[in-house]
Amino acid sequence: MNSTRPTPGRGIGAATAAVAVVLALTACGTTSSDAGPDGAASGGDAIDGSITVFAAASLTAPFTDLAAQFEEAYPGTEVRLTFAGSSDLATQIGEGAPADVFASADAATMTRVADLLAGEPVAVATNTLQLAVPPDNPAGIASLADAARPGVRTVLCAPQVPCGAAAARVGEAAGVDLEPVSEESSVTDVLGKVTSGEADAGLVYVTDVRAAGDAVRGIAVPEAAGVPTTYPIAALADSADAPTAQEFVDFAAGPSGRSVLEAAGFGAP
Repeated sequence: MNSTRPTPGRGIGAATAAVAVVLALTACGTTSSDAGPDGAASGGDAIDGSITVFAAASLTAPFTDLAAQFEEAYPGTEVRLTFAGSSDLATQIGEGAPADVFASADAATMTRVADLLAGEPVAVATNTLQLAVPPDNPAGIASLADAARPGVRTVLCAPQVPCGAAAARVGEAAGVDLEPVSEESSVTDVLGKVTSGEADAGLVYVTDVRAAGDAVRGIAVPEAAGVPTTYPIAALADSADAPTAQEFVDFAAGPSGRSVLEAAGFGAP
């Protein structure tokens, strides 16, 4: 696969505005009249290629299911998945990592690679933050203010990570100054600190609390509802299999993708 990419950073200012507009316009999904098997846009040709999808860590469960459904819908295709913090993935893409599709946990991170995209990003889901605590909740956490008490080991995502940026917005909305004992590069790392007993609380997405099952307890943060995170997806310009990459984007934005994401607890875009 050709891993040569345009120099990161060109056109970012103009592209940032374009991405924001497009996300607003595409929040209801694709509108192509040439529909494929999932109601998604299709060029009409059969696809049977292999693609690599870089996706935010919080998309691990639904995108694993979605990739399997895509391969079943398009026999002969292969979807290779790489999950990590969106910021780390954007950096790798900018440095030439051979990815075909990028699904970010927020629009701001997608704008970092805006000049490397093959087409306009599409919003496929939304998410909100929630406090995760150990099942026995030893610190007695009942609110975001409790997570900010002296002596409480609260863990957040790093500020440059989408879940960290969202945590800052939630803290500001709640009037709570959170001082974490550690800052992680992905939401799954924050959750891991809680499940391992290294933290009394962590701000993660509601979908992560849901996926963790009995390993954690979720504590609602009312202010989080007012600052949801939007997840965009787009094909990359240097994809070695552009038709398959775009078809996966359309598939994720279509009925199958919506169904899988909603089942995992994500909101509609």
